[in-house]
Amino acid sequence: MNAQGRLISRFTQGLGAGELIWIGLREQRKGQILKVDQAQALAGFGLEGDHRCGGTEGSARQVTLISSEYIRLIETYLDCENISPERLRRNLVVSGINLNALRHQRFRIGEAEFEATAHCHPCSRMEKELGKGGVAAMLGHGGICARIVQSGLIRVGDSVQKLDKQLDD
Repeated sequence: MNAQGRLISRFTQGLGAGELIWIGLREQRKGQILKVDQAQALAGFGLEGDHRCGGTEGSARQVTLISSEYIRLIETYLDCENISPERLRRNLVVSGINLNALRHQRFRIGEAEFEATAHCHPCSRMEKELGKGGVAAMLGHGGICARIVQSGLIRVGDSVQKLDKQLDD
């Protein structure tokens, strides 16, 4: 585990659990997002049925997550209401857990285990999707990317729980 990961891990012991509230899959890059109630997470690849699952094995961006709390902040910054998760192009929406505290950590959703790898920065497409200021509204609130380290079924309503396992450097 790198120094930042060790520091975060030290101060996130006892971090409460969150909840998975939305799952979205895209069969092709830039394609429409299909909302589903459950998905099979495949270790080293991604979510079955999502275009990223067919990408490079071991990628650090197999799954993208955003929190409902970040979505509410984005709505506030854009002075709009009810931004649907499909518009933000993330795979999973969670609630009740600080995604930034999961960075460089392992966490479990349902039967699957994930490793948070990086911030998920907004792309220029958010300016078109959300309007002028879309990218700026998402800066620091775009969520995180993760890789899947243990396969398993995830379902809407599953708990999101940080694990206390040490990560390799």
